Amino acid sequence: MGLVTPDFGLVFWMVLSFLIVLYILKKFAWHPILGSLKTREDSIKEALESAEMAKDEMAKLQAGNERILQETKVERETLLRDARDVKDKIISDAKKEASIEAEKIIELAYLQIQNEKNVALNEVKEQIVSLSVNIAEKILQKKFKYAREQVKYADDILKNIELN
Repeated sequence: MGLVTPDFGLVFWMVLSFLIVLYILKKFAWHPILGSLKTREDSIKEALESAEMAKDEMAKLQAGNERILQETKVERETLLRDARDVKDKIISDAKKEASIEAEKIIELAYLQIQNEKNVALNEVKEQIVSLSVNIAEKILQKKFKYAREQVKYADDILKNIELN
């Protein structure tokens, strides 16, 4: 039972050796340990602050990226809309130009047809006049056998024409 209950001498020497170790630790080791703990605490604090700054910077970059993405989308939509407008204008201009060109071609064709019609009518008139003169000549030749009678008949017709 002597081991379970320490006697006074053992307790005294244990307390004395503890106080000596405590004094030596306080004199030589306490300040370096506290200094290294303080240094460690400062480095952890700086690391946390830099991590927080990096987090804030990443949030700013992400917001900037989203803003740039939105601006790019708006610019793309504007370019597409402008391209569609230009395409529609080109198509419209081409249709107008084709319509004007078609009208010119139709007008030229109409004028050409009119000219050809007038030429054909003049030719028909000339042929009719020529045929009429030939027929009249043949009728007169048959009716009047002598040239003197034909000349007299022609003079009488001319006199009647002048009177009318």
